[in-house]
Amino acid sequence: MAPRECAGHPPPPPLQAWVWPGKMLAMGALAGFWVLSLLTYGYLSWGQGLEDEEEAAFRAQAGERPEPSTASTSQPHLIFILADDQGFRDVGYHGSEIKTPTLDKLAAEGVKLENYYVQPICTPSRSQFITGKYQIHTGLQHSIIRPTQPNCLPLDNATLPQKLKEVGYSTHMVGKWHLGFYRKECMPTKRGFDTFFGSLLGSGDYYTHYKCDSPGMCGYDLYENDNAAWDYDNGIYSTQMYTQRVQQILASHDPRKPIFLYIAYQAVHSPLQAPSRYFEHYRSIVNINRRRYAAMLSCLDEAINNVTLALKTYGFYNNSIIIYSSDNGGQPTAGGSNWPLRGSKGTYWEGGIRAVGFVHSPLLKNKGTVCKELVHITDWYPTLISLAEGQIDEDIQLDGYDIWETISEGLRSPRVDILHNIDPIYTKAKNGSLAAGYGIWNTAIQSAIRVQHWKLLTGNPGYSDWVPPQSFSNLGPNRWHNERITLSTGKSVWLFNITADPYERVDLSNRYPGIVKKLLRRLSQYNKTAVPVRYPPKDPRSNPRLNGGVWGPWYKEENKKKKPSKKKAEKKQKKKLMPRTNILMSSNVKF
Repeated sequence: MAPRECAGHPPPPPLQAWVWPGKMLAMGALAGFWVLSLLTYGYLSWGQGLEDEEEAAFRAQAGERPEPSTASTSQPHLIFILADDQGFRDVGYHGSEIKTPTLDKLAAEGVKLENYYVQPICTPSRSQFITGKYQIHTGLQHSIIRPTQPNCLPLDNATLPQKLKEVGYSTHMVGKWHLGFYRKECMPTKRGFDTFFGSLLGSGDYYTHYKCDSPGMCGYDLYENDNAAWDYDNGIYSTQMYTQRVQQILASHDPRKPIFLYIAYQAVHSPLQAPSRYFEHYRSIVNINRRRYAAMLSCLDEAINNVTLALKTYGFYNNSIIIYSSDNGGQPTAGGSNWPLRGSKGTYWEGGIRAVGFVHSPLLKNKGTVCKELVHITDWYPTLISLAEGQIDEDIQLDGYDIWETISEGLRSPRVDILHNIDPIYTKAKNGSLAAGYGIWNTAIQSAIRVQHWKLLTGNPGYSDWVPPQSFSNLGPNRWHNERITLSTGKSVWLFNITADPYERVDLSNRYPGIVKKLLRRLSQYNKTAVPVRYPPKDPRSNPRLNGGVWGPWYKEENKKKKPSKKKAEKKQKKKLMPRTNILMSSNVKF
């Protein structure tokens, strides 16, 4: 096993494929007690910085399952870990003061993705991961799905777990869903997952699992498949609780059969909560939000160590592909740091959309490398289906690309552009106009696109400060330390060469009007393919008070005295839904 890499050290040269001994010790009495303890109490705290010798001793003592034999599946086990609101700087190998030894080690022994993009907020990133489509092609191009909205990921989209089930995978989701739940058909178990354990909303208390969306709109948000998981309402911190469930899933699954695990941790999203012992290493951080955030991230790092050890212990690791990603940039006011990138979560500046990401797997051909090719979160859909030996229907128009050879072998990425988004109903830029867009595009509209080295933004791209580490030295972050920029009065278009200027400090829109026009035309072409925006007003029936105190599906068909024929029932259902579909707003705006 390669030695653990320290934060800030350069990656080691490519490693040879790991070779594990074929003979394993028989399960003894101690091992039986250990497994019983795991199934009973779930969470095993190995501690951060577990040395290789200690790990090997534990594994030998535990008597792990043998690695799959030649008769095992040729399909790899797929483990996708999604962190929530982790800032670009907030990992050891990006120079953070926060200790992340597990992430640093896994990344150093795998492939670091250093030109990797997601969406600036929760729902869009998750929807694009699970469908392989841009927001404009699912109707989710505006904001997030809110708990009171009769909205969810469109049911006509084939999801990643559904495609994996077609080729024999067991599919399990643990953690945060945030893709809508107003009707039962929207729930994770109806969208391809065999099991689901986690939350439906975007945030909530880490211990009580309660969430208030507004005064008087509060409820419990922890689910076991399709029902509220009241039996788990015992005050366990969610990061640890989710890790328990992952360990239990692996303990009960046959490693000779392929598994897809989607682990969407709640951390490090607000509210800023963490077990007290994780604060010990961060007493020197004066800023209380940054200190809490650091403790949360340390707990998350330890949880991922535990997941990795479980993969090894139960015989999955040698045939596994582990992908780690944040869902968007960090929020400085909630302790996150994207330095030296510009902007934050919720913006289309690099700080909102450029993410921490890496792939770790014994199956990689080039380990210990850095991938600087363009990669987007939509790419995981076709990549994982291809690795699983699945098929993508020819009539499905995906926005993602199969980038496995790019990551594993260092080949050029098939991706040359990314549509970051077009949001036709976001607050318009006061000074934007069709004239400012050379008659091609109304620059009042919020949009962003990347084509090769070039990035164009129009409209109101959001909070644009650079927030350096010293901003967290006080109770702030103290904006006096921020590098602030006052947008000129008539500004609604920005152009950057991201390869040469990844921190977006030099606007080139006036210098290269020809490039601006080309990118505006590309935006216009994309917009012609957009579907109507799905962003309905809230439904009072969503109030948990009306649903046993639980956030969950509230739309129900009315009981009918007579059972009409299936066709009549479908027609009647369409009529009932008509008022909701009428509120959909079209993004096919002609400028």
